[in-house]
Amino acid sequence: MKFRPCIDLHQGKVKQIVGESLNVDNDTEVIENFVSEKDPAYYADMFKRDRLLGGHVIMLGGGNEQAAEQALRAYPGGLHIGGGITADNAASYLEKGASHVIVTSYIFRDGELNTANLDKIVSEVGAKRLVIDLSCKQHEDKWVVATNQWKTISSFEVTAENLRYLASYCDEFLIHAVDVEGKRAGIQESLVSHLAQSVPLPTTYAGGARSLADLELFHRLTAGKLDITIGSALDIFGGSLPYKDVIACCNRL
Repeated sequence: MKFRPCIDLHQGKVKQIVGESLNVDNDTEVIENFVSEKDPAYYADMFKRDRLLGGHVIMLGGGNEQAAEQALRAYPGGLHIGGGITADNAASYLEKGASHVIVTSYIFRDGELNTANLDKIVSEVGAKRLVIDLSCKQHEDKWVVATNQWKTISSFEVTAENLRYLASYCDEFLIHAVDVEGKRAGIQESLVSHLAQSVPLPTTYAGGARSLADLELFHRLTAGKLDITIGSALDIFGGSLPYKDVIACCNRL
């Protein structure tokens, strides 16, 4: 189990946002837990210094490209990037320093998996440089992928069978628990347990972690099979959980 850091970008700034609040048409209604005075390179350099590989930079909406490039320049080869990634721009982000590109909405169209787009982006960057984001919500006792800044609920279920199918197309999975992301109310235990029994590839879970006890619970539920991201709860993002303690805890578990 590794700690995977994150840099979430909104309107060109590093922020921590309640993910479900992006499900509005007016940006003024977005719920911000934290807006940093530091630039993205500050955080990327911190993660580089602490040798944290495979963190993700997520561009939440437009106007974040320059900010994202600052982070990639500060930590070349150390970060994944997602948000608006398509077959047309994916390779350019790898050239700018991303180790992987993260894709969601481009491969899910009209609530369905679009295999043509999936094939297209794999042909551009290769499966070994691709992370598929399967951020999901609970819907009628199933886990279904949410796309388009989590506004659109797809018909694609996060099952062991579907994960095995997608595994040949990518290097890793990233899965945000949409129902709890950004709320600092604890991890979604049922989803975490389901993923631990189902994933065939390295997988990072994000959503709700707020304490070292949550990290220990996560480790028990997954037997160390999954990695974890913590955002809003960290002291570097305005929370109370010491970033250094999280690193030490994950190294110990």
